[in-house]
Amino acid sequence: MPAQIGVTGLAVMGANLARNFARNGYTVALHNRSIAKTDALLEAHGDEGEFIRTETVEELVASLETPRRVLIMVKAGGPVDSVIDSLVPLLEEGDIIIDGGNSNFVDTRRREAALAEKGLHFVGIGVSGGEEGALLGPSIMPGGSKQSYDALGPMLEKISAKAIDGAPCCAWISTDGAGHFVKMVHNGIEYADMQVIGEAYDLLRSGAGIEPAAQAEIFNEWNKGELASFLIEITAEVLAHTDAKTGKPLVDVIVDSAGQKGTGRWTVQSALDLGSPTSAIAESVFARGLSSQREMRAIGQEVLTGNEIAVELGENFVEDVRQALFASKLVSYAQGLDMLTSAGEEYNWDLKLDEIASLWREGCIIRAALLADITKAYAAEEKPANLLFAPAFSEAIAAAVPAWRRVVSTAVQLGVPVPVFSSSLAYYDGLRRKRLPAALTQGLRDLFGAHTYNRVDAEGSFHTQWSGDKTEIEAEDTH
Repeated sequence: MPAQIGVTGLAVMGANLARNFARNGYTVALHNRSIAKTDALLEAHGDEGEFIRTETVEELVASLETPRRVLIMVKAGGPVDSVIDSLVPLLEEGDIIIDGGNSNFVDTRRREAALAEKGLHFVGIGVSGGEEGALLGPSIMPGGSKQSYDALGPMLEKISAKAIDGAPCCAWISTDGAGHFVKMVHNGIEYADMQVIGEAYDLLRSGAGIEPAAQAEIFNEWNKGELASFLIEITAEVLAHTDAKTGKPLVDVIVDSAGQKGTGRWTVQSALDLGSPTSAIAESVFARGLSSQREMRAIGQEVLTGNEIAVELGENFVEDVRQALFASKLVSYAQGLDMLTSAGEEYNWDLKLDEIASLWREGCIIRAALLADITKAYAAEEKPANLLFAPAFSEAIAAAVPAWRRVVSTAVQLGVPVPVFSSSLAYYDGLRRKRLPAALTQGLRDLFGAHTYNRVDAEGSFHTQWSGDKTEIEAEDTH
């Protein structure tokens, strides 16, 4: 029997996805540049379903039913292009090449356009859930043509995670690079989510003196309420873990320098291109960058003075931190979803925010209880212009604001950096302020560069003749 899908690239993610397909009743053709990895997978897991062993790309393609479906699971960038180049001469019109890695959506758009000219479908799919999710059911975000999804979608839906209502956490996102774009934004939200959890941990440790083991109990309790999520759950697990070598909390043994693979940075870069204010995500990326400057930080510890102020913490400090964490978490989701709206307009994607939120309910890293309410908010007939404007969330965040302000001001006095707590609060205040200082910014831009400005009491653009008699003229008269 021919295989329904082929997988090339059998590192952990590729191998686990191949096993997931096989466990769900599909015959899977296996290929890897190193045949040893293929044989290792078959030896360890060959009894999990039907596999076809292939040694060359030619054998891989020949083993597939039509339309052929080939899933590429190699490192993003040049390696993906190399595999595509090896496949194209062997494929026929209507066949489907799938990139399941964390590729930049710009590359995905380029590849989709190039392969469409050859009559081939190219599908970039975002896959979230890590190694375990790939095997047991990830959240899957496919882009590409609707025609390709008709042939591929049922398979992806079958292997995906299932929400509590039984719905698959997989749906067609939109054309060309939309799937990888949505996965990128998912990862940006993930960056911010982890950073605010870290800021909460730091405040409870540095401010209230609560040790990791005791914090694990706090996070476990928080995971029973509105903060319930995968990341809160595993935070408790990490904080409770003791290092076997030293007997210290593991978190005290780990070097305080956070790495990144690029998707968070891409999110911020794309947000800048779109003019979308994703300050929470940006600050989380910058926080990782600062954490990595260990030599500079060592100098800073010697030469910089903090002049911290002793603060008497209220008896509700832990609850205040919880509320600040929840409010900041909401902002990161709001900013990410708003960015998706901007991207849909820019790239002509029909992005359905309720469907996207529903895909994140299970399987992915940012899965959280609040995603059910986010899905409902965007499925409503009157959709909010911003997540924070949905009644359920505007009321929740309003209730958290007093605690949020107390936490940020306390952190500033203690000298504990809370870049995402504070920038998220600034975003919230920016949304609700009647007047912003951007009016002065426009006045300055007009003075030094004749960039013009709009008036609150008249239509059109205007310029003040700053180097002359300072009279105002309509903008078209300046050219």
